[in-house]
Amino acid sequence: MERLGTGIGWRPEIADAVEAMPGIDWVEAVAENVCPGHLPESLRRLRERGVTVVPHGVSLGLGGAERPDAGRLTALAERAKALGSPLVTEHIAFVRAGGPLTASPRLEAGHLLPVPRTRDALDVLCENIRIAQDALPVPLAVENIAALIAWPGEEMTEGQFLYDLADRTGVRLLIDVANLHTNHVNRGEDPARALAELPLEAIAYVHVAGGFERDGVWHDSHAHPVPRPVLDILTDLASRVSPPGVLLERDENFPEPVELERELGAIREAVAKGGAPGAAGGAWCPADTAGPSGAPTEPARQRLALAQTALLSALAAGTPVPEGFDRVRLGVQARALAGKRADVVAKVAPELPVILGAGYRPAFLAYAHGRSMTDGYRRDALDFAEHLLLDGEFGDARVRRELREWWLERSGPVPRSQRAGVRLTRATRRVLLRR
Repeated sequence: MERLGTGIGWRPEIADAVEAMPGIDWVEAVAENVCPGHLPESLRRLRERGVTVVPHGVSLGLGGAERPDAGRLTALAERAKALGSPLVTEHIAFVRAGGPLTASPRLEAGHLLPVPRTRDALDVLCENIRIAQDALPVPLAVENIAALIAWPGEEMTEGQFLYDLADRTGVRLLIDVANLHTNHVNRGEDPARALAELPLEAIAYVHVAGGFERDGVWHDSHAHPVPRPVLDILTDLASRVSPPGVLLERDENFPEPVELERELGAIREAVAKGGAPGAAGGAWCPADTAGPSGAPTEPARQRLALAQTALLSALAAGTPVPEGFDRVRLGVQARALAGKRADVVAKVAPELPVILGAGYRPAFLAYAHGRSMTDGYRRDALDFAEHLLLDGEFGDARVRRELREWWLERSGPVPRSQRAGVRLTRATRRVLLRR
């Protein structure tokens, strides 16, 4: 594995600052936000300077019960080729559930949710990763995620689960030390034990990020400074092995460039304090990349599908909490999911907060209560606007008119024509329909 060095998550909001920062060896870009045929000029300039760019996927759902979607895999492969990347990364998580395996409506979380650390889930995940590896032009690395909730009846620790996953598939690991801290606070899991159980030679690189604690729950926000406990876990990791790369993630509330540079300096100091000599072990040689005899059975996928659908339905659609889960924590997670939906919809459709003003967020949270996403954030924005229009109780006449125009402009297969004759025809048709 090539050594990446010190990097930062590239985001459009800080693109100029990233280009100007000294000592940046590589960057990571959210894969779904990059169009292969129209790369941002900032990423083009970074590549021309020899800065490595790694696409980081967030929507593949490798931990889900269904096999990876071929279209999503193709899109991830196209981004790797367009960016000339040495590898691509994704998450050990599920992001959607329902569908044919459960004969129920498809649900989307809009967020990364933890998979149960069970043999069934591991078997399914291993097969999904092998499918992804076969479809990608470069090596794949997968990331441990942060979680507010724990599955009942888990059979392995996080370290054991990751070790078996890497051993059976040969996949690289992207270790997020901030997520290890999150799981320590929220689930009582020992980061040192997780590090001791990992196949350290399989590490591709490391994520570092900030968060905040509220009422005893740690939220992995990527919008706050990196706290000392996260840096301490990074030092512990660096005392065991020299990580090939370390990257600072920041997704919101971007500080001044000088503050980001200070955080990068603190990360370098934490790694140096660990002081593990040499490189990170060279080539990763798993014991058995073919895995155990026999592919995962369809019954295993169906069992996992039923369990994940029940959990996501409780979180996003208000159905009863599955047996064994902490109801209070599920409530925290459900509110966090709804809040994230509101934030992302506001970015995807920035006109909505402008039209609705201060009423946008409470109206969206009320809408999201008991309603899961079904087809991504853009569809969610349209469904939200349609809900308000059909409800008929929100806002004055001006707000309803502007909201209606916004919805009509975006809900059709093509944008509405602005030609006077076409607009007159539409208005006449609306009058006739009312009659």
